[in-house]
Order: sequence, then structure tokens, then C-alpha cells
Amino acid sequence: MTHRTLPRPLPGQSPAGPVSAVSSRIPTDALKMSVHGLGPWYVLGVDIGTTSVKVVLLEAESHAVVDSQTQETRAALSSPEGQQDVGKIVSALHCCVMALPRERLGRVARIGVSGQMHGVVLWNEEGCKWQEVEAGFTFQPGETSHLVTWQDGRCHNDFLASLPQPDSHLTLASGFGCATLFWYTRNRHQFLQNFTAAGTIQDYVVAALCGLRKPLMSAQNAASWGYFNTRCGTWNLQILTESGFPTRLLPDIMESGSVAGKTICEWCCVPEGTDVGVALGDLQCSVYCCMANKTDAVLNISTSAQLCFALPPNFQPPDCPNTTSSVAYFPYLDGMYLAVAAALNGGNVLSSFVSMLKQWMQEFGLDVPDPTIYSQAINSALSVAHTDLVVEATVFGERHLPGRLGCVTNISPCNLSLGHVIRALCRGVVNNLHSMLPVQWLAESGVRRIVGSGSALARNPVLKQELEKIFTLPIVYREMADSAVGVAMVMLDRV
Repeated sequence: MTHRTLPRPLPGQSPAGPVSAVSSRIPTDALKMSVHGLGPWYVLGVDIGTTSVKVVLLEAESHAVVDSQTQETRAALSSPEGQQDVGKIVSALHCCVMALPRERLGRVARIGVSGQMHGVVLWNEEGCKWQEVEAGFTFQPGETSHLVTWQDGRCHNDFLASLPQPDSHLTLASGFGCATLFWYTRNRHQFLQNFTAAGTIQDYVVAALCGLRKPLMSAQNAASWGYFNTRCGTWNLQILTESGFPTRLLPDIMESGSVAGKTICEWCCVPEGTDVGVALGDLQCSVYCCMANKTDAVLNISTSAQLCFALPPNFQPPDCPNTTSSVAYFPYLDGMYLAVAAALNGGNVLSSFVSMLKQWMQEFGLDVPDPTIYSQAINSALSVAHTDLVVEATVFGERHLPGRLGCVTNISPCNLSLGHVIRALCRGVVNNLHSMLPVQWLAESGVRRIVGSGSALARNPVLKQELEKIFTLPIVYREMADSAVGVAMVMLDRV
């Protein structure tokens, strides 16, 4: 394997040196012009989630997903800060892309990237090193920090209260990019001196693919970092500067749905010079994929959970945040907003329960694989049609009620079986979402249908049953409705 550090071109410039001659494939522009004569072309959609990476190939003419790959990153580190190994995330991304058919990768004309919106990773100008492999080139992280995910709990309420009030309609919370950078500024200031840039993990991937000296960030991700005014589309630079915040690390802002740059070399058989969109939020991309009608609400239950619907084009959010509200207003596309109930409790609640069962069994000398535990738990719950056991499944708290954790009530000798507990746990996850955005509110806002998606919902029929009991609107499910598909659709439809 050959290791090369490529020059870092400015956006729109071509890379210098011999690498620019590596690709023998059809340039992207020519591919688009000759699509009818030379066969189909594709959009590569990438989603970097909290626990896994997914990539899809979307055929341009039919809008059909023709290939997909998913791999767990196994990047979580043993720390209370929700940190992850960036190298493992990038390796999972490359494994997914290289598992796609080479002949189709060679006909990719656009790349869309989405991911978790609230996390932060830091890097400098040598943030990645490109390596020559059989399938073109791949990049590996150079001088980067760990990814601090949205699960970072260091910015407790007292710390957040000590920060300046943002000029934003969105409430600041622990795990937001700017909150984490404030924590480093006050507690590990010297650590920040090692880096010249910061962004979400998806911003880092786009910067690496395009060789950007300074990262670019969409308004979708910027709004989820805090200290960003969505009305004027700018950071709160004066507020941040006066508070000693390292504004030099902040990315430049681009309109959501625009092109950030072009690939600087042949990446895993994807042609050099392929358009790469500015990274988008995973929530907005999953909504874009699911929302067939303006009267649809979209429910996604994966690691966490989100329920949202589109607001009218003339909607403008309030000037100040409502810290006690369970619904926030996230920027979408074309100046529109989504009303979002973003729950911190979703599939992670069930995963925590499975981990607890596994630990208990290990203490008895038994080692049962997680999939076996999960499968048996779901089957046991399917045999229990109803339970009077009550589980408040807010074990990770909620941003609008950070002090409220989970609890179990109405315990009796008759409802302590595995089936009763799992059904009550699933109902608790759904009940929490309903308390944040009730079905009555949806109906009064013109919502006529709920579109369900997400990995936790897709593989859990008990969760679906409880959803249909509590949310009385018609519900449909989308198997391929996820952020990787959504970001590919954005790149196909809007660029």
C-alpha cells in the first residue's frame, strides 16, 4: 500500500501532482452529458450514524436503490463523553463503499453525505492521508480528535447556564457542537491549539473527499450546533468572540442542498471530479426520503427517535428559544422549517436493556449473543397482547426535561415476565414521543398520515404495535426510507 499526502486545493481547484492523473474513468461532467448513450449513472448516498455507516447507490433515471451496504462502526470508546474513534468510522465507510459493484461506482456522478448533527470532531490541515489501493484511493484520518457525539454529557445544566445566551430560536444543549467547544475552551484550552478546523463527522468526510482547507457546513448542521441564527444564516460571531470562543474553528456556511466541491482523486472507484454535496443532517434527509405528501408526518426510531412534520413556507420561528418546549423548529430546505420532537430515547433504550440482560447472564456464567437475546425478547413480548406494567422509558433524559429519568411502576407478580417487560418498554418509548408531540397536535396541524422508518422500528414488531395503538392516525412504513437514501435523493433532485 502506498501512502501519499495530497496537496490541499481550494474549493473548485484541481489537485496538483501525479494523483490527478490516476483516474482513467469518464469525468463526471462528461458522464452526465453522455448518460443516455453510455448507460445509467448513479448517486452515492452516505449516512454516518451513531453506531453504523450506510451507503446506497441510487439509479438516476428510476430513482431506485440498486445497491446498499451497512456496517457497524464499533467506534465507541469507554468514556462518559460519548467519544468515538474517527479511524474506525472512516474504515467502516470505506468497507461499505468498496463492497458496492465497481462498475457502478465508476458511474457515480454525485455524492451526498449526511450524519448525526450535534457531534464535533476537530482536525488540522493534515487531517487525512490518502492511500493508493487497488480500487483507486482511500483516505485515513491524520491529526484528528476523537468524535464527541451528541451523547456527550459533560455540559451539565450549570455549565450551560454559564454560557452566553445565543441569538437563535433553538435551545442550547449538551452534545451540541458549540457547547462542547465551549467546554474545551474552559477546561482544556491547550487541547484546541492542536487543531485548525472543526465540524460534524459528515463535514469532515466531505472536507477530506474535496480536499478543503476550511470545512463547509450546511445550515441544517449549523443550527444543531448552537449559536447560529437561521434567519440570517450566520454564526453569532460577536457573542462568541466576546466570550472567548475559538471562532477560527467554525466552518463556513453553505446553503443546504448545494455542492461543496469535487473529489480530488478516484475514491474507491468513484471518479475523480465527482460532485460532493455539503453535508446534511440525518433527520432532514430521512424526512426528505419519507415525506411523499405535505400532510405526512415522519417518525424515525433508530438509536434515538424523532417525530416531525413540515411547516408552511411562510413560517418563521420565534426570536428566542423556549427551554421547556418539547418541540423545536429545524431548518429544512428552501427556507422551510420542520416541527420536530427530537427524543433522546429510542432504540438505545432497548439496547441498554439487552446489555443489562447480557451482563446478568454473564454473572451466571452464560454468554448469550446480543441478537439471540433481542430476538427472544421480542418473541416473548409478541405473546403478551397487553400489560399493566408501566415503564417511563426516559432513561437518557430529554433536552426539555433533563432531570427526568426512567422509572417502572405498577409492578406485580403477574407482570414481571420478559414479555411483559419488553412490551411495557416499547410502549414507554412510544408514550414518550406522544407526550412530546401528541397526535391531537399533528391532526390540528393538518397531518393526515404518519410515515414510520428507522432501524429500531423496522426490526421490532412490538414497537409497531404500540405505535399503532397510541398514534391513531394511519401509519405506513418505509423499509428503504433512511438518511442515506434521502441525501442521495437531495443530490439527485436539487443539485
